[in-house]
Amino acid sequence: MDTLKAGDKVPDFKSTDQDGNSVSLSDYRGRKLVVFFYPKANTPGCTQEACNLRDHYGELQNAGYSLLGVSADSPKKQASFRDKYEFPFPLLADEDRKVIEAFGVWGPKKFMGREFDGIHRKTFIINEEGIVERVIDKVVTKDHAAQILESA
Repeated sequence: MDTLKAGDKVPDFKSTDQDGNSVSLSDYRGRKLVVFFYPKANTPGCTQEACNLRDHYGELQNAGYSLLGVSADSPKKQASFRDKYEFPFPLLADEDRKVIEAFGVWGPKKFMGREFDGIHRKTFIINEEGIVERVIDKVVTKDHAAQILESA
């Protein structure tokens, strides 16, 4: 698994959000973008992470960031997740894992003693030119916005 790292150009991706709208990297040209990958909608850690970003959304916007959440959940599950917690940012339903694999966040994981392939919880801070400025590998779900704002 080749994960994108600081200095890498993000490949232009295209996916669908929770409402079936097409979303691509080029939609965010000229803006700073936070792309956060999470394993599964409506699970405790993912909910904690996304709610923390929601609660600090104003601060993130003031720092110039747009946000985009990504998992392999269906549009219906993403819409339910967004509606339940009132997220103000889009959630990509990357069922074919094109975006997940473009960023290199799919691979072997261990959980409760078993190994399986899945999405690694990682966040990418992307500058206005589409270059990765920073990767947060160790996401603190309950304080994720602070991790993003550390270098803003």
